[in-house]
Amino acid sequence: MKKTVRTLADGRQLIYYDSRDDAVREAVDRRRLDPVSTSSEVRRDPLLGESVAIASHRQGRTYHPPADECPLCPSREGRLSEIPDEDYDVAVFENRFPSLSGESGRCEVVCFTSDHDASFADLTEEQAALVLAAWTDRTTELAELPQVKQVFCFENRGAEIGVTLGHPHGQIYAYPFVTPRTTLMLRSMEAHQAETGRNLFDDVVRREEADGSRVVLAGEHWVAFVPYAAHWPYEVHLHPRRRVPDLRALDEAARAEFPRMYLELLRRFDRLFGPDEPATPYISAWHQAPFDVPGRDGFGLHLELFTIRRSSGKLKYLAGSESGMGVFINDVPPETAAQRLREAASQ
Repeated sequence: MKKTVRTLADGRQLIYYDSRDDAVREAVDRRRLDPVSTSSEVRRDPLLGESVAIASHRQGRTYHPPADECPLCPSREGRLSEIPDEDYDVAVFENRFPSLSGESGRCEVVCFTSDHDASFADLTEEQAALVLAAWTDRTTELAELPQVKQVFCFENRGAEIGVTLGHPHGQIYAYPFVTPRTTLMLRSMEAHQAETGRNLFDDVVRREEADGSRVVLAGEHWVAFVPYAAHWPYEVHLHPRRRVPDLRALDEAARAEFPRMYLELLRRFDRLFGPDEPATPYISAWHQAPFDVPGRDGFGLHLELFTIRRSSGKLKYLAGSESGMGVFINDVPPETAAQRLREAASQ
């Protein structure tokens, strides 16, 4: 992998990740851009003890532009974009409309490919491995920022999820606090350790493999399963068999196997509802241990992949119980979801 760091016209950082060592990235951002002005701040909810980002400037962010004005496509004569080069493998840049910025953290955009009409599932294993390398590198660098407590790499796909740019891309949030979901995991991990003397993540994976009814895909270094108490209609957790706290700690064997496993899961999601259904909307989320917290080495890195589609033409909405009280009601039994995902295997 070759990494090239450039600067956009407004001072934001742009990073190219290329599979070829001889790739040259010298194109200059020729746009006339004002410096980025943000009003991001983090406020604390006194009742829940949770942090909320207030970012009013995001009201003006790019919203469903036509394909020929996509800001994530390579630049061409007469159409300049966030990517000055005429082509790229993987590109990462600071978000012009960040939810978090400055002492409140950092937000980055990860462009998986220059092909506007592709999706992550269309990538080759080599391309997917390059994205994994970019996620890992960004986690490593963002971990060095003094204000950053946790790094979250994720992808939203589909208009139903709320995606405003059709180009295949994801994001990275570097939070200045430990997120509520991770805080709950750490609390459960600590309680389980105190009660049993064992690691919670190890026991969860061990239980799923022993049961087998919810296992979707198993490799030498990764295992994917629908969790016993899945929140979403179709939800898969992908764990490395050797528990590690974050992407930086994955060994080469796990890195080599990940692209095949992950691409197969994404392709199965796309086959779930039949060939006449639009591409499956999903969220793909890496859960990594926060930095400088007690017991972080006991945290288990894993990826959670889920869709809000519960059946053909029907979405799962977060209504009263879910949004009002945080209690999920799942219409699809996890064992049924796992069986459907096994049946959707590539031929």
